[in-house]
Amino acid sequence: MKVTYLGHASLSIEMGGKNIIFDPFISGNELAKNIDINSLKADYILLTHGHADHVADVEPIVKNTGAKIVSNFEIVNWFAPKGVVGHPMNHGGKWRFDFGTVKYVNAIHSSSMPDGSYGGNPGGFVVWDDSKCFYVAGDTALTEDMKTIQKTTPKLDFCVLPIGDNFTMDYKDALIASDYLECDTIIAYHYDTFGYIVVDKDIVKKAFKEAGKKIIFLEIGETIDI
Repeated sequence: MKVTYLGHASLSIEMGGKNIIFDPFISGNELAKNIDINSLKADYILLTHGHADHVADVEPIVKNTGAKIVSNFEIVNWFAPKGVVGHPMNHGGKWRFDFGTVKYVNAIHSSSMPDGSYGGNPGGFVVWDDSKCFYVAGDTALTEDMKTIQKTTPKLDFCVLPIGDNFTMDYKDALIASDYLECDTIIAYHYDTFGYIVVDKDIVKKAFKEAGKKIIFLEIGETIDI
């Protein structure tokens, strides 16, 4: 499984012979200026919620690739008149796609579309196949709902958690979340893009190391094998 960081809360993951992009906000992110959205491959685009810094590049990527979006019912319906094909989900539900199983789980945040219309309830995704299982939290506060995830999904190999504070949980809450999730390998995201969410990576790395956990900071455009 290959994981590529596209900046902010955007990821590309190769799984089951398919390319999955999470929350594409690239063209509007100055830190991701070296990423060419026209060169991205996508079979599916998974959207945790409707804020512009998570959905801004959906339409051009779909136009280039024909990707299908997967998100909550309201977001899928919002994109439908734009010619974007989607698979609607809601909290607690799961669906087996041709790359693996996706479960839509709770997140504590807000959600509205770029035009201000209702974006449904925000969420996160747990995704698995026969070999790997991972959790992309989306924008969320720390919540004890995370304790229930491992009761209903395979064991997590890694989690993608926001650490930037202000709009989401910070790294200290992410450490607690990793305990709730029973997962010691964390990919950090949703940090540094705006002045509100700049973090000191050395402090974060030290805290995770002292807790016996691994936190991964990827450079924008960097790909790793997991």
